[in-house]
Amino acid sequence: MTQPSPDADTERAELRRGTAYGIAAYGIWGIFPLYFHALKPSGAWEILAHRIVWTLVFCALVLTIRRDWRWLRTTLRSPRLIGGLSIAALVIAINWVVYIIAVVSGRTYEAALGYFLNPIVTVGLGVFVLGERLRRLQWAAVTVGAVAAVYLAVAGGVIPWIPLVLAISFATYGLVKKRVGASLAAMHSLTAETMVLVPVAAATLIWVQASGENTLGGHGTTHTVMLLAAGVITAIPLLFFAAAARRVPLVTIGLLQFMTPILQLLCGVLLLGEHVSPALWIGFGIVWIALALLTFDSMQHSRHNRARTDLIDPEP
Repeated sequence: MTQPSPDADTERAELRRGTAYGIAAYGIWGIFPLYFHALKPSGAWEILAHRIVWTLVFCALVLTIRRDWRWLRTTLRSPRLIGGLSIAALVIAINWVVYIIAVVSGRTYEAALGYFLNPIVTVGLGVFVLGERLRRLQWAAVTVGAVAAVYLAVAGGVIPWIPLVLAISFATYGLVKKRVGASLAAMHSLTAETMVLVPVAAATLIWVQASGENTLGGHGTTHTVMLLAAGVITAIPLLFFAAAARRVPLVTIGLLQFMTPILQLLCGVLLLGEHVSPALWIGFGIVWIALALLTFDSMQHSRHNRARTDLIDPEP
């Protein structure tokens, strides 16, 4: 009986660890609605500003403890990298504020729909921006996703702007990171992006204070601590995700990512008491058909690649 090699045992252990990191990352992102909902009566812009400022503070503290600032000098010497990170920062800021608006206005289910649409939009950007060629099932998924968007606009009488902005902004963020941000570690990238956004966040906090809408310190200790902890809550799942991405196949990451919108939808409907209309449930169903096509194609393609690799380089 053949005993598994130490390398195989190590690989399986890393896979299990990576899967656990992935579940933790997507699980935390999935219950974000409960956190942001608990921050009421803070408005979306105040929450966004605190999220940016305290994320930078947390990242700076970690990097200082690790004595890990050398990367910043190299980054500042690259105008292309700075430009790309600035675009990424602005796009993710749009994503964050629209997401918070959805939660605090009682439309978490629309945010969930946006993140269900995200993989479809990402595939579409690959075609129209990067010139990638799609397989037949991928084309079918993109087409069904477009049908879902049209249906939601017609059935609702308005353009479903929250799901569309969330899906497009997050897919664009991924595209920009793919093009210019791959050279930076997750912590470095998050630090640089929040550095870009901090002046805007500071101006926002000044505006909130001047308009009399500031809630920091005025609604109890728990509320204050939760606002200040927004940076930690932002950074931790990102670090879990980075650890998972290094250890598990892309197909696994693709399957795990569905945890987030599923949990968001459950939080909105079951815990926050939001009402989803029958027309919107039909829209969700159309999107889920598109996601099923994408998932099946991804798994089939992964099996084909593994089989081809085994033929080229069979194990002894």
